[in-house]
Amino acid sequence: MTPLIIDIYRSCKKEGLYVYLKKDSTVDSLPEEFKKHCGKLEHSMRMLLTPEKKLARADAKKVIAQLTEKGYYIQMPPISTDSYMQAIPNDKLQK
Repeated sequence: MTPLIIDIYRSCKKEGLYVYLKKDSTVDSLPEEFKKHCGKLEHSMRMLLTPEKKLARADAKKVIAQLTEKGYYIQMPPISTDSYMQAIPNDKLQK
């Protein structure tokens, strides 16, 4: 796998949503439906991505593969493990 220079954008609308693009790509190349969903994208950083690079919430090899195949990689926000308790109405909890 060849190292890539990439740009990372963060969604101003969805906390924790990031989009990885090849250096020569623009956010205009993303699918229209996705752009509506994520709102305005703000440039976060530019970096050299290698297969060995440690990323916080993604596997670098998978990111490179999707960038090569689709031209972009979408990192979705993490799923909160605490939210399941919030979905239970208080009257259903044992007293």
